[in-house]
Amino acid sequence: MKQRIKEAVEKAVKTVFGEIPLPQFEIETPRKGFFGDYATNIAFVLKNSLNLSPLEIAEKLVQELTNEKTLFEKVEVAKPGFINFWVSTQYYLENLLKVIEEKDNYGRIDLGKGKKVLVEFVSANPTGPLHIGHGRGAAYGDSLARVLEFTGYSVIREYYINDKGTQMDILGESVYLRAKELKGEKINFPEDFYKGAYIYDIAKKVLADYPNLLELEKKEAIAICREIAIKTILEDIKSDLDRFRVVFDSWYSEKSLYEKGKVDALINLLKQKGLVYEKEGALWFRSSDFGDEKDRVLIRSNGEYTYFAGDIAYHHEKFVDRGFDLAINLWGADHHGYVKRLKGALKALGLNPENLKVILIQMVNLIEGGELKSMSTRQGEFVELKELLDEVGVDATRFIFLSRSSDSPLDFDIDLAKKQSQENPVYYVQYAHARICSIFEKAREQGLGEINWREVDFSLLSSEEEIALAKKIEEFKEVIESASMFYAPYKITYYLLDLAKQFHEFYTKHRVLSDDLPLTLARLGLCLGCKIVLKNGLNLLGVNSPEKM
Repeated sequence: MKQRIKEAVEKAVKTVFGEIPLPQFEIETPRKGFFGDYATNIAFVLKNSLNLSPLEIAEKLVQELTNEKTLFEKVEVAKPGFINFWVSTQYYLENLLKVIEEKDNYGRIDLGKGKKVLVEFVSANPTGPLHIGHGRGAAYGDSLARVLEFTGYSVIREYYINDKGTQMDILGESVYLRAKELKGEKINFPEDFYKGAYIYDIAKKVLADYPNLLELEKKEAIAICREIAIKTILEDIKSDLDRFRVVFDSWYSEKSLYEKGKVDALINLLKQKGLVYEKEGALWFRSSDFGDEKDRVLIRSNGEYTYFAGDIAYHHEKFVDRGFDLAINLWGADHHGYVKRLKGALKALGLNPENLKVILIQMVNLIEGGELKSMSTRQGEFVELKELLDEVGVDATRFIFLSRSSDSPLDFDIDLAKKQSQENPVYYVQYAHARICSIFEKAREQGLGEINWREVDFSLLSSEEEIALAKKIEEFKEVIESASMFYAPYKITYYLLDLAKQFHEFYTKHRVLSDDLPLTLARLGLCLGCKIVLKNGLNLLGVNSPEKM
């Protein structure tokens, strides 16, 4: 609707004032209803170029805008120069036919115009099973990718596998020590090693595959444990994500960056640009020249590369070698300080740091029976994602994970998620969809199976609840645009809850199937429009739309 009003305003400006430069102007939703459905500041942004007061400009434009009878019920000037719009009820009702005809495509807009986007998310270290914090990032990243595809972007979903470095060595040795324990040795297990029960399971697998493991040289035995552990944990991660309806187009190995020479090539490029120097036997990047609080080490004095070196090479490849227009990373909130560092590296390489968007995912607090559960991968005290899915299901888990902005901590109440009542947000929305399916099943029993929607008189919908529901249905495109522009799928969750509320209010006050056939058809069309939007919105969240509950 905002786009439609913007086009009407631009047309009015051209008609009244001719071909003039048109600065950026806003179409906003007033906080108070008596100021209309929408308002614009166009008169204020034109005052200098036209040498007229905002009030004079607004009055001239309103005279022209009132001619848009099918779009506006009323257009008024509000001092000192705002223009307020009341959208025609006819417009909202006519939109119902558009929803019905477009079906699964209703809400699609070509915002991205085919731009290539890489969404990298989850990317959990393969040192243990996915926990619920990873699950929130998985739901957010997957839903965001769905929204971007729905709005015209060409999207690739990628999981970056941190399969190199100290943590992998610790993982391998953790398994090795547990294998020794299983063979009867008493082990003083280091505090910073991985302690979950899954380490014992992997150790059992290693011993089954390599019965003579402990007879091998320690270094070789640990290497075997490391490789089997990584493979086993990644298989488990992939299985959990598949169950969670998260499918990646690409699984990118950190180790492959080094094997393909990408990191060395990056270091050489930085050397050519004079952006590195040696100090105390280490190689440093001049990151302080690009907004970082201090310079950073790329190669340690012992010859080991830092994670930062690999990350620069990885992101350089995203833009230069693979040609992505935009890279979106979803990281844990504890990576906050790393964002400026990486953006600075891109700027140093002559790339636009604004083409890297980092979304930080705040932590999840899992609450059950009033008790807060903690998470620690190494201590093995975390709640696995699969446990949550077993207890409350995929739909409830995804919906609740997507019920808050990524920058807000999330309290996940298991008891609430398991309720089959209106208190449970996903149940509330899904029940609206199922209820509409039930209405149409009854309609078919009454002989209303095939309906020519173009012949239905939607102007018969006149009650407050009917108009409110029609307005809310039309709002979907605006919500999708906002969710895409601000990388905020949670906006869809809020919207669906509002839409379900409007439907339930309509349903409790008005009988859909009645002896009045024209009115029955109009109300069925309203229900169908609502059903289509509910399904489209839930699909963007990766949540099912059940026909029966």
